[in-house]
Amino acid sequence: MALIGTLVDTFNDNVIGPEWGNSYGGATETGGRARLPCVAGQYSGYQTAKDWTLAGSSAYVQLPVAAAANGASTEAQTAFQIIQATAGTYLSININTVAGTIRFESNVGYTDGSAVSLTYNSSTHAWLRIRETGGNVLWDTSTDGSSWTNRRTLATPAWVTSGTNALAVELLSYRNNGSTNFSEFDNFNTAASSAAVYLMSASLTADGAQTAALTPSAVLGASLDASGSLDASATQAAVLTASLSASSRLGAQTDAAVRDDLTTHISEPHSGWTVTGPWI
Repeated sequence: MALIGTLVDTFNDNVIGPEWGNSYGGATETGGRARLPCVAGQYSGYQTAKDWTLAGSSAYVQLPVAAAANGASTEAQTAFQIIQATAGTYLSININTVAGTIRFESNVGYTDGSAVSLTYNSSTHAWLRIRETGGNVLWDTSTDGSSWTNRRTLATPAWVTSGTNALAVELLSYRNNGSTNFSEFDNFNTAASSAAVYLMSASLTADGAQTAALTPSAVLGASLDASGSLDASATQAAVLTASLSASSRLGAQTDAAVRDDLTTHISEPHSGWTVTGPWI
């Protein structure tokens, strides 16, 4: 396939895409999110085929909801993982709301004695990222999916670089006991839907209004007929694209500075007009 960084999903169509063809345990795409039931004694997950490459790439995802403890005695897990063919050998960011921890793991045989463990905070750890660069694997978190904080750095395990087109992404949920609830993931390798939107033009109808505050433009010359007039005491403000209709209104800010380099051209009078000076 390709670098893991090219796998993108907003989960907005509420259909599990073919790239997540190995999903299991009741996983659904609901409400614009990947939704995993957290059921006692049962694993559920969004999972791709083992077709991807992490070396020189990265993967990140938003975590709006980590499965709450809900009566579990030891673990209610929500995890973001990069896995390979050898069972129990994988990279993981694992949240356990029973213990209140978030762990950054490089597991072999399902364990990592050197894992970095922090107190889980749903705001501080709202986004999760695993990446490989410069001979290291890095685990990062973010509050907004834009500014990242590194939580752990480790020399790249050999299986990461040898696993060309042989790794999979897994979003996982599990609890040992207690009541069922859900983990929810969103915006895989893509910006949050609340990210800034830049409006390049505006079309207004009904009671809409548009005020322009763009670069001033001065009228440098004008040709007037007979009783025509030109008031050049204020600088015009420009609106690039605005379509107004109905009772819409358009306001323009003005610059009160006087322009003293304006030239007025007065044309010849036409037959049948009554005019005053300078022709009389």
